[in-house]
Amino acid sequence: MLSLAIFASLGLGFALGELGWFGVHADNDQDGAYNQMRVYAEVLQKVQSDYVTDPNINMVTNGALHGLVESLDADSSYLTADEYKLYKGRPTGGDAQEGMTVSKRGGWATIVNVIPGSPADKEHLVDGDVIDSIGEKSTYDLPVAVLRMMLEGKPGTTVDLTVIRPSKPDPEKVVLTRTVVDAPAMSEQQYENSTILYLKPGELTAARVDAIAAKIKDAGKGRKILLDLRDSTGPDLQQGVRLANFFIKQGTLATLQGQTYPTQTFTADPAKTLTDAPVALIVNRGTYGAAELTAAAIGELKRGDVVGERTFGEGSVQKTFDLPDGSALLLTVAKYQGPDGKKIQDDAVTPNVAVTSPQDEIDEGITPQNGDEMLDKALGLLKTKGA
Repeated sequence: MLSLAIFASLGLGFALGELGWFGVHADNDQDGAYNQMRVYAEVLQKVQSDYVTDPNINMVTNGALHGLVESLDADSSYLTADEYKLYKGRPTGGDAQEGMTVSKRGGWATIVNVIPGSPADKEHLVDGDVIDSIGEKSTYDLPVAVLRMMLEGKPGTTVDLTVIRPSKPDPEKVVLTRTVVDAPAMSEQQYENSTILYLKPGELTAARVDAIAAKIKDAGKGRKILLDLRDSTGPDLQQGVRLANFFIKQGTLATLQGQTYPTQTFTADPAKTLTDAPVALIVNRGTYGAAELTAAAIGELKRGDVVGERTFGEGSVQKTFDLPDGSALLLTVAKYQGPDGKKIQDDAVTPNVAVTSPQDEIDEGITPQNGDEMLDKALGLLKTKGA
């Protein structure tokens, strides 16, 4: 049997080779990697020889690999052979959920946003709440791909969560009953004697972006547009670029690039621009994915005001690497950047007009004022702009 140190060195050497580490980095980077492998091997050898009990080698190495990959970003995951088998066998599109988008921040599962009327909403879960555990499993120990899978299930089944709310000192037990959650319909309102068209898409799928385009065309080129992208999500990030192009005639809307990923530059096509009228966006910490690309393009190219609070930060592409023992690596290989070159996943989008959300005021012990301050601020800014 190989010693633990040799096993670790060979395992890490294989992993780094699979990722293309060798041959694409300078020699000094390779030397640094080898040095780290030696340190890692020595630590494992000491654990094996001197720890208070004989350690479980699989648990130790799996834990190390989980930590290695998850230290990169929230979307990268190492899946053991058992986890990967479950992941590949999961149903797609048919399972019920709780009606919330979940990612990781600071190592723990965090609620990004919640669909109105969903089981999560009925239990008063909100963006920013931390899921400490799912059943008996700490989310700190779960790859994001696995914890999302654990939240899915058959309609009518339940899932037990322990939730930490910023506004409460103690963890809270929550039981959610899974159901098939429909995406909310797009909201539409007219403001200021119908000079401002307000649209809240809820999600940015291709069909929903098509619907936004139809609304803008029907409104006419002189109608001001207010897009409410609070708690908006959408896995197809290029729909966010497409939506931005409705308002922007020229310039780079976004860039997608990685170390070995072919760089893609998304440039505005004037033929796809639908309006020259003033536009404003409302965003919050539940604004996620495609909607963040729209906000970055409109804000950074000075096409309109972005009102609200800093968005969540999601904009990447993952690739799956199958490993020889049946495990797998889900690795981020490219990230989207806004026009200013900042990576959405790393820096999120910061509004040029900051407004504190009511939930933040509650978390700080402040009783929020009546009304919608973000909406009022965005409407006020649009009122001052000529059609």
